Amino acid sequence: MTSRDDTAAAGPGHPAPGLHVPVLLAEVLTALAPKAGGRYLDGTFGAGGYARAILEAAPDATLLALDRDPTAIAGGADLVAAMAGRLTLSQARFGKLAEEAERFGMAPLDGVVLDIGVSSMQIDQAERGFSFRFDGPLDMRMSGAGQSAADLINEAEEGLLANIFYHYGEERRSRAVARAVVEARRKAPLTTTKQLADLVASIVWAEPGGPHAATRVFQALRIAVNDELGELVSALHAAEAVLAPGGRLVVVTFHSLEDRIVKQFLTERSGRAPAGSRHAPVVDVARPTFSLVSRGPVAASEAEMRINSRSRSAKLRAAERNAAPAREPEPDLVALAGIPAPQPRRRA
Repeated sequence: MTSRDDTAAAGPGHPAPGLHVPVLLAEVLTALAPKAGGRYLDGTFGAGGYARAILEAAPDATLLALDRDPTAIAGGADLVAAMAGRLTLSQARFGKLAEEAERFGMAPLDGVVLDIGVSSMQIDQAERGFSFRFDGPLDMRMSGAGQSAADLINEAEEGLLANIFYHYGEERRSRAVARAVVEARRKAPLTTTKQLADLVASIVWAEPGGPHAATRVFQALRIAVNDELGELVSALHAAEAVLAPGGRLVVVTFHSLEDRIVKQFLTERSGRAPAGSRHAPVVDVARPTFSLVSRGPVAASEAEMRINSRSRSAKLRAAERNAAPAREPEPDLVALAGIPAPQPRRRA
């Protein structure tokens, strides 16, 4: 299970011991190019690694940081005090970043950074139920509100569970796992991470030395419970709407589903309209709203991967906003990226 930050030892270019260091930190700063006096938004505050680095790199810059997790917001109080009015925290989903920027008088923005996925803090807290490394309640809610993973596991029909495991976790034995879940919950509800992990491990074979057998199922549940792909789509459109010309959008993802959505969005938004001719008149195509900062995804360096194994799956994509008007949101960017929405299978 991947996460978006880790604790690194002190060294050249690294914070002091004990501070959480998000992956691709140097690469994010290069792509974001924070400037003195700029206005920035960190949509995934976590432990504050990006927020601190951005404000330290850009004198007199201000930053609004969002996080749906109330514990992350509470944990950022010391950093808010240290930044002496330059940092504002708000408990909100990053899909609402445009509204939050307007609410705090930060729009238009000079940069938006999004670090998608679960944080190491959430994984390391057994009571949050994100990880099978610890036995805890089957929760997985980033905000602590709404439907939990236990609710989904114990209430959803077999076909829907199978599709969630397959589409969001890319679990090849999704139907067998869903069938086993339904059979198990007839006897007693599944309420803990260990119960579910042990059940999946009895169905799915894991490569020796590879990820735990339950990794893909846990990922799928987390994405479904928190509507992570829908939130990502909302955030991309919101960033387009609120970035100033010349503002940068930087997104770090940790698995292929997220990266496909970001790639689809930035490729489409940075494309050029086809030229017309006497045989083919000019087609009325929306103007590009972004130009790519890098042509492909940026990966972690070998040095970073040696220090932090969680960075191995990270990919960074970045683009710069131009002056073209923001476009209307696509009806379903998730589907356009080739990711079907999980639906119950129809009975014959």
